[in-house]
Amino acid sequence: PERIGFFECQLGGVRGLKPVPDEEVIELYGGTQHIPLYQMSDFYGKGPSLKQFMDIFSLPEMTLLSSVIDYFITHGIEFDQVHLYKDISDAIRDVHVKGVMYKWIEKDMEQYILHGDEIYAVLNRLVNHKKKLFLITNSPFSFVDKGMKHMVGKNWRDLFDMVIVQADKPNFFTDRRKPFRKLDDKGSLQWDKINQLEKGKIYKEGNLFDFLRLTGWRGSKVLYFGDHLYSDLADLMLRHGWRTGAIVPELETEIRIINTEQYMHSLTWQQALTGLLERMQMYQDAESKQVLLEWMKERQEIRSLTKNLFNPQFGSIFRTFHNPTYFSRRLVRFSDIYMASISCLLNYDVNFTFYPRRTPLQHEAPLWMDQLCTGCMKTPFLEEMVHIR
Repeated sequence: PERIGFFECQLGGVRGLKPVPDEEVIELYGGTQHIPLYQMSDFYGKGPSLKQFMDIFSLPEMTLLSSVIDYFITHGIEFDQVHLYKDISDAIRDVHVKGVMYKWIEKDMEQYILHGDEIYAVLNRLVNHKKKLFLITNSPFSFVDKGMKHMVGKNWRDLFDMVIVQADKPNFFTDRRKPFRKLDDKGSLQWDKINQLEKGKIYKEGNLFDFLRLTGWRGSKVLYFGDHLYSDLADLMLRHGWRTGAIVPELETEIRIINTEQYMHSLTWQQALTGLLERMQMYQDAESKQVLLEWMKERQEIRSLTKNLFNPQFGSIFRTFHNPTYFSRRLVRFSDIYMASISCLLNYDVNFTFYPRRTPLQHEAPLWMDQLCTGCMKTPFLEEMVHIR
């Protein structure tokens, strides 16, 4: 749980591709399972010594880091961790900036990009209900055009009132210096000053402040979807008051797991054991103490079992056992709604209103608690997945 300046680290680390014993992890962090919050405090998830991997693009980056480290360790190659991380990060950046990644994907769209029948259905439905749609992406126009034609169809541009490419998010949301530039149908830059954003046109770079001035789209009337909490959503919510929707693909798998009989049975019995331990710990005779020890051991086994159902190495991305992960806390902070895919909107009417859930505080004694605790409140935790902020 978050404490004063700390948050709890879930044990189960890896070095390269091999697990690290819990004892070594605790020793590395000064004999505690808590990481100082200042190490994670930079707004865009890059603290002095720890970086948060926050979106689907992080998966290949983490895989590459782990594989290179494992290769160096296996072959006895000495390396400085800082240098290795920087070199790998620079290589990944160059692959993007120089367009190498886009060329690889464009050569085999069928392998890398899914057809988006449901995505088209969502976009078309919104257009038919007179909603204004816009696309802001860091990718170049040639890649966006080929990818969207593959996913949505050759007339994909008709769905959007404006398309902005190479936007340089998150700087797009905070830096006023870059003006919009128009691209012609061949993707070549034009020199004329942009005094209006026209439907069907493609624009490069720009900034949110000019976007707001030229469109008048402000505040809670705008709902913006993104897959990165910091680069896409945080500034828009905190500085500009937009509604935000987070796309979290892992949610689909996690919901499927929490609906299995095994998970529901394990969680129910874990809660029952916790209640028994709380109520019965007042009995201190030898026989009672032995029973309590057996319950504690069984509870810990069930905690590990439910964690491993999600991922044997790291558990759920939303929980460290019963507490929310740091990612989960940021998700609830920066997104009004989150979902596995934008196609989830097809399950709701266009005019459907998502109301905030009332999450019970510890002193409110909600019905699911098995006893009142007067004057002594447990550390706050989230007992159910909250979808709406």
